[in-house]
Amino acid sequence: MLRIVPTIVLIALASTACSSSEPVEGIDPPTPVTIQEVQDLIVGSPEPIVLNVWASWCTPCRSEAPLIGRAASQFDDEVAFVGLDVRDTPAGATAFIAEFFPDAPILHLADSSGQIPSELGGSRGVPLTLFYRPGGELSYLHFGVIDERTLALQIDELVNG
Repeated sequence: MLRIVPTIVLIALASTACSSSEPVEGIDPPTPVTIQEVQDLIVGSPEPIVLNVWASWCTPCRSEAPLIGRAASQFDDEVAFVGLDVRDTPAGATAFIAEFFPDAPILHLADSSGQIPSELGGSRGVPLTLFYRPGGELSYLHFGVIDERTLALQIDELVNG
């Protein structure tokens, strides 16, 4: 029993640190979208798109977020970055955006059902990163945490391929 109490306290502290009951001031929550709206965005984009699927409660998403933010800033003139927050709360999402993407040029969208990634050919698991050529052709689909080398190679393929 004594071993369980510290574990419960640590879990409670960690979950409070990763969430907030209110959205963060100055940060807009992701825009709720349908699968059709996402597909229209992908198909209608004149530039390549990197679509990163994440959730504020996802520890692996938190580990790759700084890399995604840096890449969005670095390739802002060549590639559109879209973040799709799934199965999350507006407060959790805005806290995540404030922590990892406060100035990154990323369009933030929300899918409360978590079905959109599956409908795009991915899965319900997060993180997930999809790379689209202009006009909507899927170039590459990455399941799990993306590393810097893979992200750079796939962006290079979109820009120069």
